[in-house]
Amino acid sequence: MRRTGVEEEFLIVDGVDGHPVALGDVLERLGGADGLSSEMKQEQIETCTPPRIGLAELSRDITAQRIRADATARSVGARAVALATSPLPATSTTTPGLRYQRMVERFGLTAVEQLTCGCHVHVEVVSDEEGVAVLDRIRIWLPVLAAITSNSPFWNATDTGYASYRSQAWNRWPTVGPCEIFGSAQAYRAQVREILRSGVPLDEGQIYFDARLSHRHPTVEVRVGDVCLQADDAVLLAALVRGLVETAARQWRAGVAPVPAPAVQLRLACWQASRFGLDDRLMHPLSGEPRGAFEVVMALLDHLQPVLEDQGELGTVEFLLFQLLARGTGAARQRTAYARAGSLGDVIADAVVAGALPATPLQDPAPSALLSSNQES
Repeated sequence: MRRTGVEEEFLIVDGVDGHPVALGDVLERLGGADGLSSEMKQEQIETCTPPRIGLAELSRDITAQRIRADATARSVGARAVALATSPLPATSTTTPGLRYQRMVERFGLTAVEQLTCGCHVHVEVVSDEEGVAVLDRIRIWLPVLAAITSNSPFWNATDTGYASYRSQAWNRWPTVGPCEIFGSAQAYRAQVREILRSGVPLDEGQIYFDARLSHRHPTVEVRVGDVCLQADDAVLLAALVRGLVETAARQWRAGVAPVPAPAVQLRLACWQASRFGLDDRLMHPLSGEPRGAFEVVMALLDHLQPVLEDQGELGTVEFLLFQLLARGTGAARQRTAYARAGSLGDVIADAVVAGALPATPLQDPAPSALLSSNQES
């Protein structure tokens, strides 16, 4: 089984009125030893789990990191909240440093206004060649993950009409989005070199593909998700991404070609997921036609079932997925909170409560059971 790690970005808000506050460097100084790190904007803080094999370990880590982030924020009168955009108006503060200064100079208002919080999942791969083969085969499924994690309906005190407005704000960066099929690690690296040679991005860290090879770790990094309102959904996202990576690697080894969907079609699918989340139709990854969100999510589950069964995780993933489908996405909960109270401050207060809920206790399958399952497969 492949080790998996999760990075979560949280909005730092005032503990009384919920407005974003510029305390990123402060929280990093106070909690850096516990894995907290500042980001481009001082109104956010990032956590990162260690790479784990078992979902139960990963679930505990995600819960612990959320507790640490919020406890550190509370020590200075703030809260760390799992919102992908601020419901209230925000004037963000760029973190000091030459690189961030250059980003503002280069990208102007896109960089100035960029205050969004995502969830990135890293899954280890054995080589760049395997990693690129994975990228070529998971690309059609990434919009479904974006819909599942949608958690940003409000922006600048306005209901945007989108389930994930973070996706719309984030897509203003020039290197964001789906890619065409690469075919090989050599082709991937050549594409990255050509992009860097254009002089548009500052460095390889600004290659913001929806899924990419990490330039720091031997992993595939999937970047399409909003930060999830609840810890359970972050665990679910990690499990789905790992299932996609392993399924794609098996297809590659078996000589199964990637689905040849053009990037422009995938961009349309991403927009559809951003606009509606799970409340309307999504593009079916295999047919390219609009279908009900439930049908498309079930197609993802069917696609992953053999791997999830082999890894002893099918029951866990089904529980987490159907739980999410029953209660709705983070975006749906935010809108419900607003309809109930009529106040964006109450939306933030509700998000603080939801984000603090511990992930459901899980139990990883015994190693002997995993070995037996893998031998049978």
